[in-house]
Amino acid sequence: MAERDPYQVLGVSRGSSDAEIKKAFRKLARQFHPDRNDGSASAEARFKEVQAAYDSIGTAEARRKHEQEQMFGGFGGGGGNPFAGRGGFGGMGGMGGMEEVLSQMFGKSAGSPPPRSAPRPPQERGQNATVWLDLSRDEAVNGGSFNLTYTQLIPGSHGSIDRKKRTLSVNVKPDSKHGKEIRLKDQGHGHPRGVNGDLIVKIRIDPGEGCYWDDDRVVKEIEVPYSTLVLGGKVTVKLPSGVKGKITIPPLSQVGDRQRVKDIDLEFVLAEVEELSQSQEDAIQALRDAGL
Repeated sequence: MAERDPYQVLGVSRGSSDAEIKKAFRKLARQFHPDRNDGSASAEARFKEVQAAYDSIGTAEARRKHEQEQMFGGFGGGGGNPFAGRGGFGGMGGMGGMEEVLSQMFGKSAGSPPPRSAPRPPQERGQNATVWLDLSRDEAVNGGSFNLTYTQLIPGSHGSIDRKKRTLSVNVKPDSKHGKEIRLKDQGHGHPRGVNGDLIVKIRIDPGEGCYWDDDRVVKEIEVPYSTLVLGGKVTVKLPSGVKGKITIPPLSQVGDRQRVKDIDLEFVLAEVEELSQSQEDAIQALRDAGL
């Protein structure tokens, strides 16, 4: 299975700061840590994926290296010229065979059958380029034409590689889903002895304020007071659609637990407290004295 984009894994944008990426990483690492998930294999796999994603883009230097690998990935491997071909002339056979050479030199003799021409080798292609197209929910529903800008690698002089900023218009069909791919032929990276690869445009739909994508599910964080997590109760939630309502929190719920409402996963997070009243502080002290 191909690795997912680390920005998508952490639920951050490509313009996020180091601090924003670290915050997203810490939140997901706490959620999927094996010690908090009774050794769940799926949680452990997600934890490792989150850790690998942070290693890829956690710092400005790591992000720069990741972007380079994305642009050069698949070219020849192990360094060298990413536009290098996958073979040479292949001996005389690659030039049409001895029969064709003699025919070209001396002409065909009377009554002789026409020389056989060797099959043309497949044309070499540059690497495909992949970019994300960010759309609002309304834009994805209505479809239309949208501009995107990306960096194309093209062969320069003396084996060098030039970077070219390109802007293209992409037609998106109505009711397009998150993760849908649109292929634009010959708009990817170049090749010195062949044609361009393709451009793969992936649709990324804004999940809404306070939400992020987890695979193909939208997750919205819901702040829950500690007492409600432990004792259970109801909290008011507002969905990205604007609809408000109450959901029931089961007793002894944990931070990171989820509840599905329509096409949204509601994830419980601990409500932040900026200031305590004296009665609240006394109550918490009593809980501590009681072992909670």
